[in-house]
Amino acid sequence: MSEPILIAKHQDVSSYILPRMANRHGLIAGATGTGKTVTLQTLAEGFSKLGVPVFMADVKGDLSGMSQAGGGNAKIEARLQQLGLQVNYTKCPVTFWDVFGLKGHPVRTTIAEMGPLLFSRLLNLNEVQSGVLNAIFKIADDKGWMLLDLKDLRAMMQHAAEHATEYQAEYGNISAASVGAVQRSLIQLETEGADQLFGEPALSLDDFMQTDSQGRGVINILASDKLFNSPRIYATLLLWLLSELFEKLPEAGDLDKPKLVFFFDEAHLLFNDAPQALLEKIEQVVRLIRSKGVGVYFVSQNPLDIPDVVLGQLGNRVQHALRAFTPRDQKAVKSAADTFRSNPKVDVATAITELGVGEALVSFLDEKGIPTPVERTFICPPGSRIGPATDAERAESVRTSIVAGYYEKQLDRESAYEILKKRAEEATEEKVAAEQAEEGFDWGGMFGGGKKKSSSRSDGVLEAAAKSAARVIGSEVGRRVVRGVLGSLLKGRR
Repeated sequence: MSEPILIAKHQDVSSYILPRMANRHGLIAGATGTGKTVTLQTLAEGFSKLGVPVFMADVKGDLSGMSQAGGGNAKIEARLQQLGLQVNYTKCPVTFWDVFGLKGHPVRTTIAEMGPLLFSRLLNLNEVQSGVLNAIFKIADDKGWMLLDLKDLRAMMQHAAEHATEYQAEYGNISAASVGAVQRSLIQLETEGADQLFGEPALSLDDFMQTDSQGRGVINILASDKLFNSPRIYATLLLWLLSELFEKLPEAGDLDKPKLVFFFDEAHLLFNDAPQALLEKIEQVVRLIRSKGVGVYFVSQNPLDIPDVVLGQLGNRVQHALRAFTPRDQKAVKSAADTFRSNPKVDVATAITELGVGEALVSFLDEKGIPTPVERTFICPPGSRIGPATDAERAESVRTSIVAGYYEKQLDRESAYEILKKRAEEATEEKVAAEQAEEGFDWGGMFGGGKKKSSSRSDGVLEAAAKSAARVIGSEVGRRVVRGVLGSLLKGRR
């Protein structure tokens, strides 16, 4: 059985998280500057030592220091002396990732793998526009035309709009207005840099679930300081990663320790403005992913940022200080106090507003899955560096990574864009051939003296060519595509 992870301590009280209960999820909450980042670091480091891989988003850049050994910090030394602890300063095995490829290995997925539900949220579409997007994904799936990047989706949308009448009976109405609205949203998405998120090679989750030569779990850190400037892209990407884990990992039951621990920083972005249908899917994923051996830990300033249906599933809790300056803050304090299992030694509602930096109220699940009584403690300092790594240190970690050089080489294989472009060219050639066959070669036309063709005749030839192309398209045997609970593509299940 895996050893418990010491997270916090105060005098004779030691608070441990049990590895076999770590997949019952958790919450780390507290105001800015109260110590949430160090708590994240201590938890991630503890899981890594047990051989559990970790994923975490680094919004401020501070977590990059985990790739380096700690030490030389007077405040940390004082806290260790206060708690009567000794720490072996050592760096953690870290893999850096970055959507933009600047501070880590590029993170990519394909349009098809993300699916219409999450992509609709990414584009902030209304219900009608989402329905049109869903129909376009279905057409592409049925035809076997891969949607890999944004140019594939744009080409597919243009094709669907031009053939809306042909598709209406099977896929519903595809209005030009809705297609135009989606196209405009795609342009906005590109200006935010999202075009770099889509393409190949797509991220393999196996590369997230690695251990080093010493058996320690690799800590995957997603550089998110630039990505965070586009909150919807940030939240959708992390939600897609979570859904991929849910869909592709096999059922594992109750394990001695998790297969992976996933930290979702700035969790309020996941739920802001999300439609009810998506919230229900998120709740379903969080509830069921535990059986896949994945622990999900939400990190937020305020517990009220998390919907009750999700909050009720978070068994392991670390509550840093909250500031009760507004009525909403006061409500948050009361809400947080009410969710802890009471301890006669701790006045939770009062303590929450009095906690110092690095101090927290903690309650973890015991061996029976029951929350332990809340304790007021100090978070144990980690052995890795608190603070960011230098650019040179980060670059060295990237260079020596196990996946170095693979994701940096972008691919662009044949997909919907190339297929539709080729069909358009073939349709044009058919049109020209049909004109020449009907009228013969116009010698006068070579010198500008040819007969002018009527508009209606030209349109008729073009229509015939289009119908011919449509028959060729319709004769293809579409691939059977299966999508998961959040609409992501399930590979190998066609």
